[in-house]
Amino acid sequence: MLNELSGAVALGLLWTLMTFGVYISYRVLDIADLTVEGSLTMGAAIAAVCISAGMNPFLALLLSFLGGMCAGLVTGLLHTALRIPALLSGILTMIALWSVNLRIMGKANVSLLRVPTVFDGFVALGLSKNISIILIGLLFVGVILSVLYWFFGTEIGCAVRATGNNARMARAQGINTDAMKILGLVVSNGLVAVSGGLIAQSQTFADIQMGTGAIVIGLASLIIGEVLFGKSTFLRSLFSLAFGAITYRIIIALVLKLGMPANDLKLFTAITVAIALALPVFRQRMQARKLAREGERACSK
Repeated sequence: MLNELSGAVALGLLWTLMTFGVYISYRVLDIADLTVEGSLTMGAAIAAVCISAGMNPFLALLLSFLGGMCAGLVTGLLHTALRIPALLSGILTMIALWSVNLRIMGKANVSLLRVPTVFDGFVALGLSKNISIILIGLLFVGVILSVLYWFFGTEIGCAVRATGNNARMARAQGINTDAMKILGLVVSNGLVAVSGGLIAQSQTFADIQMGTGAIVIGLASLIIGEVLFGKSTFLRSLFSLAFGAITYRIIIALVLKLGMPANDLKLFTAITVAIALALPVFRQRMQARKLAREGERACSK
């Protein structure tokens, strides 16, 4: 059981980077960006092909980041320059990336067995693979969380947040909202691609199907983190994303341990997200009923 939990924590940390990307598009920009399902696979494909060709795995992750940024740029331009709705822009880019990713890999999957990965350094020290993944995951999550907290505190970062909060007011303040949307989508998909590159190295292969359902997993991690750990401040929100991604993976590991068929995981994830999104509604209704009962008691006196 301990091995399953450590594996869940390790995978949760790698998916945290993808959750950061989903948070930027969904919460900061208020855009449901489906590009992530393609950019996650693109990051994995670029990393796998580059490492297989003998490239340093960390440099391969940098190329994955650049590839994801290009995917976000395409979505941003479709939305801002061509005025295509954001949801449809993401869908169009996601569909196009299926063919692009097949072109990158040359086939449906690329194996990374017996090739160097970013985890080999800790494995060489005698640590287990799960512990090695956890340490590398903590390193990436810590660095990226710090950079995001710093960036969104700068003038440009605040402009991105203002654009997602109220685009009309942001334009009235002289902010180029189209540029801020493009920037947010570029950064978002870049982080998603890095997550894909790390996941491919941890599971020793990249597959054309690995991005399917990624947006739902990202939203599940985001919602679970916000519900359980809160979002009172921006820094707290970033930490809640990491805890949410890890919690989601632990839940998945536990339900699989209890005997849930793997084929039902997508259904379980969808139900989990629906329940998490409905929790605020349930709370409001319970508070309304409580106030109504208190009002009835006051009137009866």
